[in-house]
Amino acid sequence: MFAIRRVLVPNAIKDVFARSKYTLPDLPYDYKALEPIISAEIMELHHSKHHATYVNNLNATEEKLQQAITKGDVNAQIALGSALKFNGGGHLNHSIFWCNLSPDGGNPSVPLLKQIDKDFGSLNTMKKRLSEMTVAIQGSGWGWLGYDQRDKALKIATCANQDPLQATTGLIPLFGIDVWEHAYYLQYKNVRPVYVEAIFDIINWKDVNTRFKNAE
Repeated sequence: MFAIRRVLVPNAIKDVFARSKYTLPDLPYDYKALEPIISAEIMELHHSKHHATYVNNLNATEEKLQQAITKGDVNAQIALGSALKFNGGGHLNHSIFWCNLSPDGGNPSVPLLKQIDKDFGSLNTMKKRLSEMTVAIQGSGWGWLGYDQRDKALKIATCANQDPLQATTGLIPLFGIDVWEHAYYLQYKNVRPVYVEAIFDIINWKDVNTRFKNAE
């Protein structure tokens, strides 16, 4: 028979494993840098208010989740699932979105262009398909260009609300388009297609190229 002994972990060691809180990432450019495609007013509200809210709510949700785990309250853990998905997804999606955009984003890399040609026929065809699917989202959500590691192919997908692409579809996110109204309404009103078409002029291909290389 083996004796089971309780091991006491010093507080210093416990502190090493303490969960770090999520923070709002800085933008890699000024709020006005993406004008005239996206106004400084929209960027400031979108980043400092909306994304910040997801971060704050994510931290609060994780604290409640940790309390529920400590108490062994499975019902409470399950009940927090939707808030974790929404706010966690909001944080993940926007952290990608800011880096996906740039006033000077370069061009698709040769390997990425070859993959686009293979999977869509041409860059313009990919843009057209991504635009059409994104514009057609009912309500709020995201349009994505992602990479399927199993099929070794680029694919287009849409996600409702703040559902994160990888966790819900398995695709690695390369480029996302936010079509929540707070992302464009102050400037484009209810004309979502014009906003979606315009955003292709500020793609940060340098970032997308890196994400594609890492996904492969």
